[in-house]
Amino acid sequence: MGLQEERIDKWLWATRVFKTRSLATNACKNGRVTIKGVAVKPSHTIKAGETIEVRKPPITLSLEVVGLSNNRVGAKLVPTLLRNVTPPEQYEILEMARISGFINRRKGEGRPTKKEGRELAAFTDAAFYDFDFLDDDGEDDADE
Repeated sequence: MGLQEERIDKWLWATRVFKTRSLATNACKNGRVTIKGVAVKPSHTIKAGETIEVRKPPITLSLEVVGLSNNRVGAKLVPTLLRNVTPPEQYEILEMARISGFINRRKGEGRPTKKEGRELAAFTDAAFYDFDFLDDDGEDDADE
């Protein structure tokens, strides 16, 4: 017979959401883990069917609890314990952050590489220079 309840910090570690259990515990203590919009303590017990939101900047992951485990599982077995229900908009934010290179760039990472610079230039050119400045009536309002 399987488990009925499990500590949230232990479950987040077992399902490989966090690399260590202490990182999972700290995330709970710092209010980055919520259930139904309420921050939970590391000792909070969870059951199958609950949805957990984990803030891992720049996105918020939404995970549905499918199963429980006492021990850390292999990457191939993670789908037996959780279902990722994160909205696609969150992954778009993640992609934008990856392309830009400057968003949430950590101190000490240095300047962007040539590849990151080209990706940033292509992104900003597409976002800012392809914008049409014409009004609905077809007149240029940039002079105003």
